[in-house]
Amino acid sequence: MSASSDKFSDLAVRMSSAIVMIVVGVGAIWSGGFLFSGLVIAVCAALIWELLRMLGAAQPLALGLAGVGAASLVVAWVLPSNLSLLLLFVPAAAGVAVHPQHRALHAAFVVLIMVACMALLMLRTEGVAWILWLVAVVVATDVLGYFAGRIIGGPKFWPKVSPKKTWSGTAAGWVAAAVVGVLFIGVQGAGVEVVLYSVLLSMASQAGDVAESAMKRRMGVKDSSNLIPGHGGFFDRFDGMLGAAVILLPLMLLVGFPPILN
Repeated sequence: MSASSDKFSDLAVRMSSAIVMIVVGVGAIWSGGFLFSGLVIAVCAALIWELLRMLGAAQPLALGLAGVGAASLVVAWVLPSNLSLLLLFVPAAAGVAVHPQHRALHAAFVVLIMVACMALLMLRTEGVAWILWLVAVVVATDVLGYFAGRIIGGPKFWPKVSPKKTWSGTAAGWVAAAVVGVLFIGVQGAGVEVVLYSVLLSMASQAGDVAESAMKRRMGVKDSSNLIPGHGGFFDRFDGMLGAAVILLPLMLLVGFPPILN
């Protein structure tokens, strides 16, 4: 088989996986309810498992802590009190207690995962449009940032951690997110604050991407796992989404997100 054929074979696998992810993701977002909640909880468990494996935990321990994470998220979501949000910190505390290696990395990333997943569950209760807004912000940030970085180039954002990212691409991502926010003012009847929130989430999305890249470089791994054929792991695909979603929880709790015009 030629090298060209090998490349096309890999492309077919990547495209097939992408189509499956899109169909499952869009279907769950549109349906909401148990289907969406179940998907978020499953992704939460997969992310924690990937993290523990990257940090050198044995398979049984990684699976066990993934189960703790999923169970904690379920209970925190079902209980009506905001005090239940404290349960989001249980998997991080449990991991620090039983896995002595890389405790700071473990605690930080597990809290990130748990808070982001809870925010996604809460955001879906505001309607499908706001989940689509979040996805649009992250995708626009990534896509426009990629092309602007390639076309404009210029100084690198953080060459030691992410050699391909440029300041031009980073700034272009903020502009793209602001445009998404402006569109939502007209389409969704949102307040003007949504533009600021869109840019804030864009920055958080980029931070999530850089944080995962830094962690993988430190651990000497290329992909977070091989759970998604042709794409690596869930962390590799959803690092930006995690970074953006984690900002949503304090927004919803503190400033009355989403901003809707009266």
